[in-house]
Amino acid sequence: MRVRHNYGMTRTPPEGRPSIGLTRQTQVYLAGLQQQRPHLPVDPERLERAAHAAMTAEASGYLDGMPQAMQANLDAFRRWRIVPRMLRNVEERDLGITLFGHHYPAPMLLAPIGVQSIVHPDGELGVARAAASAGLPLIFSTASSAPLEHLAAAMGDAPRWFQLYWSKSEGFNASIIRRAEAAGCHALVVTLDTFLLAWRPRDIENAYLPFIQGVGIANYLTDPAFNAELAAPARDHPQGAIEHFLRVFTNPALNWDDLRWLRAQTKLPILLKGILHPDDARRALDFGMDGLVVSNHGGRQVEGAVASLDALPAVVDAVEGRVPVLLDSGVRRASDVIKARALGAQATLLGRPYLWGLALAGEAGVREVLANMLADLDLTLALSGHRTFDELTRATVVREPA
Repeated sequence: MRVRHNYGMTRTPPEGRPSIGLTRQTQVYLAGLQQQRPHLPVDPERLERAAHAAMTAEASGYLDGMPQAMQANLDAFRRWRIVPRMLRNVEERDLGITLFGHHYPAPMLLAPIGVQSIVHPDGELGVARAAASAGLPLIFSTASSAPLEHLAAAMGDAPRWFQLYWSKSEGFNASIIRRAEAAGCHALVVTLDTFLLAWRPRDIENAYLPFIQGVGIANYLTDPAFNAELAAPARDHPQGAIEHFLRVFTNPALNWDDLRWLRAQTKLPILLKGILHPDDARRALDFGMDGLVVSNHGGRQVEGAVASLDALPAVVDAVEGRVPVLLDSGVRRASDVIKARALGAQATLLGRPYLWGLALAGEAGVREVLANMLADLDLTLALSGHRTFDELTRATVVREPA
């Protein structure tokens, strides 16, 4: 029996599963009859401007990146165009994906972003609750304002991963990995591109690094191995703990052979984040890594770095389907997710947009951003002529002429 629309009411597919996109559209348009509009800007550029206006200069500068590298990420997505296909019966759609034996509702994870409390008091705990409400995996950052155990408790049974900043302290590294395992994290994401903090102009101008103020180091201050390295417990001598953190946080001596130690620490799948060159991708596989995240750290580490999306196809080709490849940096809208998937990424990491929602409205703002992204993803997938993300191929997109 054909289901009719009634003043924009949600059309329910025959099996009774409502469309995410139509449900969200209906919610917004019906609220409009009561003169209620969305609380946050929906357009990513307007959302960004509003969020930065709401933040302190220090928080805004910290979340920002290098102008050229950030713009390169955005330009790379604009160079690729989706080629919609018609008359393909896309009434029934499934956005879900499977990674490392776990099913997720969409090919989108919340990227690890540190020190979120400088953006809004809800911080990581608010983001954790929002991610759980959407069923989307949140990747906990090592540099969190709250201990990872608190975030896990806030998420309940919802999926989460853990991101490791590989410090000089072997004891802390081993301990935090064990804590991530105990907290139910599905995978370990190791950030490779921050073995030193970059020269970040806005942070330098603001003379601002949150870690020096003890913000963003909760996982360190609560770690038994880290505290064992201190002359006095962190709670008794916080300045000493901060100074020790600053000594061990960066680790420029890391090399490929160190991956053997890391591999021996955990049975969790290990993904290397920051891979941009196909030779590095192949070498990661030689050392038994389980996945890669193509990322230039959101344009925050190397000014003039290659855009993540531009690097993606060569990395995907290099691994030849042996491990999942994810894409991070520059994702702003649903069409970006579709472009990345068409070019070979199994999933994307969403970063700044959810932080902009956090800055404007705390946990509720993150929920709204995620609801809008999922709705847009559902509708754009259908309008491109596809029912699942597995149907996307490189023929789904074309690159604009130079």
